[in-house]
Amino acid sequence: MADKQVMVDVDQVTIRFNLSSQKIDNLKEYFIKFIKKELMFQEFLAVKDVSFTVHRGEAWGLIGTNGSGKSTLLKAISGIIKPYQGKITINGSIAPLIELGAGFDQECTARENIFLNGCVLGHSLKYMEEHFDEIVEFAEIEKFLDSPIKNYSSGMKARLGFAIATMVKPDILIVDEVLAVGDYKFRQKCEKRMKELLAGGTTLLYVSHNIAEVKRLCDHALWIDKGNTRMIGEVNEVCDAYMEEMKN
Repeated sequence: MADKQVMVDVDQVTIRFNLSSQKIDNLKEYFIKFIKKELMFQEFLAVKDVSFTVHRGEAWGLIGTNGSGKSTLLKAISGIIKPYQGKITINGSIAPLIELGAGFDQECTARENIFLNGCVLGHSLKYMEEHFDEIVEFAEIEKFLDSPIKNYSSGMKARLGFAIATMVKPDILIVDEVLAVGDYKFRQKCEKRMKELLAGGTTLLYVSHNIAEVKRLCDHALWIDKGNTRMIGEVNEVCDAYMEEMKN
């Protein structure tokens, strides 16, 4: 593995949130308590001392029950949140698909959002114009281009987000459950696109509760349980151990 470039290095990462331990009904009450230093918080560690290294072209599945910290870890890798402890090193460009509708302005049309989202990803206006038709065709939204995104179904938003994120070959593609809202035909289409990207050297971090899908797409897996690393290694071995645990 020494000849492969390290794309993502997660080194002893812990992510902490402060949860309010009291009910505050309005903003005025919050500020009064804040000024008086009466706000009480409870520390919650969503991710605890997690480490793993991803090399170029590898596909990693992150598995675990709801609330295990998978999405939180991906947000840290994407740069959306900062770790409380530890270090995350990224080498290359990231195309994140983490939250449905993230990067979209709900009041703008799909046409406007394609250019807006492309700008967020660092693409020029000229570049987006050159790839506009390709995005629309892949997302299958030709008839709805001038409709506001707020009127789109979850599946349509997922199609558009995926089409924009994978329009070019990113160094690192991060996908977190957003494709689960799509229909079977489109999920197959996305899976084919991801396999093509992987064949071209893209690195994939993939969160899904569909273990069969994880096995098809990924070669490594990280099982997170209540924020802790439960198991890490070859995808079939980790997924089989996880499914065995779920039976008990």
